[in-house]
Formats: sequence, structure tokens, C-alpha cells
Amino acid sequence: MFDVVPLGVGSAIPTRDRHLAGTIVRREGRSVLFDCGEGSQLQLVRGNLTRGRLDAICITHLHGDHVYGLPGLLSTLSLLERDHPLTIIGPAGLEAVIEAMPGLRRDRFRFPVSFVALEDGFEHETVYQDEHVTIEARPIEHRVFCAGFRYQEKERPGSIDGEAARDAGVTEGWQYDALKRGETVDLEGGGTLAPDGLVGPPKPGGSFAYVLDTMPCDGGRALAKDADLVMHEATFTDEHAARALEVGHSTARQAAEVARDAGAKRLLLTHFSARYDDPAPLVEEAREVFPGTEAAVELQRYDVRR
Repeated sequence: MFDVVPLGVGSAIPTRDRHLAGTIVRREGRSVLFDCGEGSQLQLVRGNLTRGRLDAICITHLHGDHVYGLPGLLSTLSLLERDHPLTIIGPAGLEAVIEAMPGLRRDRFRFPVSFVALEDGFEHETVYQDEHVTIEARPIEHRVFCAGFRYQEKERPGSIDGEAARDAGVTEGWQYDALKRGETVDLEGGGTLAPDGLVGPPKPGGSFAYVLDTMPCDGGRALAKDADLVMHEATFTDEHAARALEVGHSTARQAAEVARDAGAKRLLLTHFSARYDDPAPLVEEAREVFPGTEAAVELQRYDVRR
């Protein structure tokens, strides 16, 4: 299991009750941050989300409400004498934006920083992976170059039939582990044992799609395909569909159509226009299409189970 915690659910302009775009995904003491609008690091502190290792930051595009918090966060990480590497993924030009800030040139960081630049015209790219997780990026449709992301756990070994393995002569923990990895093991009494018939099929990992800012598009649907949880922008209701099209955003109904067409399991709406004091009308509209819809709540934990 991993969890998803929204830091900000507002769009463009912060309000008394909403911060700007940012969402953190946490898994077994390690985390990835998606977007870093102004105030994101304060939300991390308020939510007691600063413990653990931040491995990567994924920035969708270079509009201020998604990136203005990044220089401050990087400065804080340096002041805290962080020493493990950080990967920053975002549009080409993001590195130049960061290095233009006083004190944030790469050679002044106290920790290794690597930038992964997404070029205009890319189609699909794996931008980060470790032994447990991969993150892929795809282009989505906004007024400027923009990318969405999918956080995907890797498959885990299938379950082993412990009783059958013992009956076959398995006595050591390392033998169980090797069988689960698909390896043949040597038995204490002589002979070998293969995993065939003892280990079940691999178990799929959980998945989370982060799709904002965008109009409905093929890239968003591909990121959301069969996802356990999709966070999709829903800046307006259908009443303002023309405005949504004009500024490159989605209505709540359109977000729900993306989730439905992609076969997603759950939908979190976010990036609400300040004209909506309460997101209930957006949720109501989306549920007409996709019943498994909620409005994202800042600093609330959303579990994603395998």
C-alpha cells in the first residue's frame, strides 16, 4: 500500500481555504512530490509530511501555481544538510529557471541533483524508477507544454504454498525467498527444487495517475488506464465549458469521462476555480458519469491498495 496526500487543490490563485497545486505520494518511508506550487513546503510541515526520504519531484508545466514553491523547497532541503540524491523531472527550461535563482545553482546544492528534461514533442517516457516503483510521463493538452505522470508499483512475486514447500524439503528462509524470485534451490538432503507449482502468478502493483493541467486528451486517458486512483483537474462545471476550452482546462464531467473511458477505479477531482466555495457541484456533476468520484481534500490521506 502507498498513500496520496494533496497539499493544494486550488487553481491559479490561493484562497483562505485552498493552496496551490502539489501532491505527495508516500511509500515505505520514501516519497515523490508532484508539482510544487507556492506554499507547498508549508503544507508538508503542517501535515507532518517532512519525515522520510524525498526521491523525486515531478513538475507538470511552468505556470507559477505549479512551480513557484520549488525554489524555496530546494533551499530548505539544502539548509537541512540533505545528502542523498534528488531527481527533478519537468519541462525543458525548468533547470534554467531554478539556476537563475540566487544560491540555487547545481554546484551550490549540498546534495546531488539530476534534472530530467521533457522536450516538447515527446510521446512517452519512463522518467524515474527504483527497485519498487516506476514513473512514466506523457504529454497532456494545456495552453503551454504540459506533462502528466503515472506512479506505478512494480509487480511483486506471487505467494508461495508454504506447506507444499516444506513437504518438498524446504527448511530455510532464503530458500523460500529464492523460490518466490523464480529460482531453483538446492535442498539440504540433496537434489533441487524448482518453483513450478509452488509459487503463484506475480501480483500487480498499485497505480496512481496525476493529470493536470489539461483538457480531456489521449495522454490523460493513457495515464489513467486501469489506474487504482486518478487525480484529474476539474477547474469548472459544465456551465463554464467554453471558458474551460479557452484556457486549456477540464470540467468535472470531462474529468469523469476520462476516468470512465480509462477504466480507472477511483477519481479525485482537484484544481478548483476560486468561484466554487464548495466543490460539491463539481462532484455531483462528475458522479453522473463516474460514481467513484471524490473532491480532493488538502492533507487528507488517500490509500492506494494493491
